[in-house]
Amino acid sequence: MTHPKTTPPKPGLHPRNAHRQRYDFAALIAACPDLAPFVARNAHGDDSVDFADPAAVKMLNRALLAHHYGIAHWDIPPGYLCPPIPGRADYIHHLADLLAASNGGALPARVNVLDVGVGANCVYPIIGRAVYGWRFVGSDIDPLALRSAQAIVDANPVLAGAVRLRRQASSANVFRGVIKRDDRFDLTLCNPPFHASAQEAEAGTRRKLTNLSGKRPAKTVLNFGGQHAELWCDGGEAGFLRTMVSESAGFARQCCWFSSLVSKEANLPGLYRALKQAGARRVETIAMAQGQKTSRLVAWSYLDEAGLAEWRAARWAR
Repeated sequence: MTHPKTTPPKPGLHPRNAHRQRYDFAALIAACPDLAPFVARNAHGDDSVDFADPAAVKMLNRALLAHHYGIAHWDIPPGYLCPPIPGRADYIHHLADLLAASNGGALPARVNVLDVGVGANCVYPIIGRAVYGWRFVGSDIDPLALRSAQAIVDANPVLAGAVRLRRQASSANVFRGVIKRDDRFDLTLCNPPFHASAQEAEAGTRRKLTNLSGKRPAKTVLNFGGQHAELWCDGGEAGFLRTMVSESAGFARQCCWFSSLVSKEANLPGLYRALKQAGARRVETIAMAQGQKTSRLVAWSYLDEAGLAEWRAARWAR
């Protein structure tokens, strides 16, 4: 038995985000009955799940994706990143606003998106397709992640024909080897790995779990927070962003807006310098917040006014 409460919207989330209100566990359980055993009253008397329990978080995600986005079948392999759905949805909604602002206030009817690091969960294509009808190409370096994402696409007719997956063969590249000669993307998006080593990633996961449960986590629980390619890379977030910016210049006429989440504010000055050096004509920084977590997305384009007008005429005026 769930006990819904009327609460004000969660501060910081986008106005169109479906997750601004407290979770409606009655509706979520109706969409995904397997969630029921994980729901209990917390210390504040509210229905909730144990966010330090990876099985509970995974089941909550399954219910959210079923209830809000029409996904009947969703699963990820053990040890892969189980993303917070509200924050992922926020990124999609802010990108939609960016596109509308580039098109005289109207959201283009046909939008093609590249998701760099689509992951085993395939969450960005799920949300973007369900809410806006976008089409996606998702890239990843991890074959198991791609197999998992493909299984999600194959199991859900709402994604049929709208999501294609490509393997990134080189850990040194971001766009090279993925974007093909004839590709045109209205948007690229990315949630980059933000640690520089496995040790740094493990320490971050331990801090997260301690904050959630108030207890020092056992080592066996740590892997629910993500795989190597999802959590860390040589150079960390700053290094990944430098590579992304450098490579993006080579596809300046094939993508209208490039974008990435930036979790560490300290990485912004270096990113802005790299964008200036690469010749970006437009740079937008959008603050994002979910609960106590703050982040931002940075988007950039190499198109000047004339180039943007050509892009609109070629892709959005049809």
